[in-house]
Amino acid sequence: MAHKSGFVNIVGNPNVGKSTLMNAFLGQKLSIITPKAQTTRHRIKGILNGDDYQVVFSDTPGILKPAYKLHELMMKGISEVFEDADVLIYVTDVVENIRKNEEYISRINLLKVPRIVLINKMDVADEDTLERVKDDVRTLFGGVEPLCISAKEGTNILALKDQIVSLLPEAPAFFPKDEISDRHIRFFVAEIIREKIFMNYQQEIPYAVEIEIENYVEEKGITKIYAAIHVTRESQKAIILGHKGDAIKKIGIAARLDIEDFIDTKVYLELFVRVSADWRDNASSLRRFGYGGDK
Repeated sequence: MAHKSGFVNIVGNPNVGKSTLMNAFLGQKLSIITPKAQTTRHRIKGILNGDDYQVVFSDTPGILKPAYKLHELMMKGISEVFEDADVLIYVTDVVENIRKNEEYISRINLLKVPRIVLINKMDVADEDTLERVKDDVRTLFGGVEPLCISAKEGTNILALKDQIVSLLPEAPAFFPKDEISDRHIRFFVAEIIREKIFMNYQQEIPYAVEIEIENYVEEKGITKIYAAIHVTRESQKAIILGHKGDAIKKIGIAARLDIEDFIDTKVYLELFVRVSADWRDNASSLRRFGYGGDK
């Protein structure tokens, strides 16, 4: 049997389950997941390997209207996935208004590559709701028949994987078969820390934060990680630290446990907070934090 390989790019509005979907395909958590919108900032590739196929998934930020240069770079990443996809997956769900970004749907309809439209979160919808969303999809995507899934529960994921593989071109593997991503471990460590901040702080704090791994030292039996949490204001620094450092200590413990699980070794994690007032609009800072390149 001929070997198949290709790039399968996942797009959609914020919070429809794109990251949960890619993690479900891989059987491993690569993309961080929180209930808040705009959790995903980078285009993250996850690699699914079989004996006769390699699927290179791209999880992308949710579609949004840019307020900072950070957002412009995030949206540039989405534009790129329209250009290099062998298969494009558009994810909606049973909650959102699918019509809120019709300009992107119009772009998708012009693509020459195979398109798959998914309606996620079928586990929390009744039949009437599913039929209504299906009708909207058929109307907006020129008759494309959507597939209902639950990325969280794994419903219809195996059938979807088989459909994707069937649509891939014949090609050799693009990456070594033992790789699961094109990103470095440091990137995922930073993302784990950022996820804990999204989960434990409210309002503007998670959106004003960026993580920078300042030092990563692998020693026998332990990895020592020193990470800076960048915020935009002194008041945010105080909130991140908490009373007598209690808040940052809680973040550090939760992040360390997940990092140990991810890299399968004991971890010493030290967190600092730095004020970088304009990092979301500063081109140099954005490059340093990996926007527009690997982190």
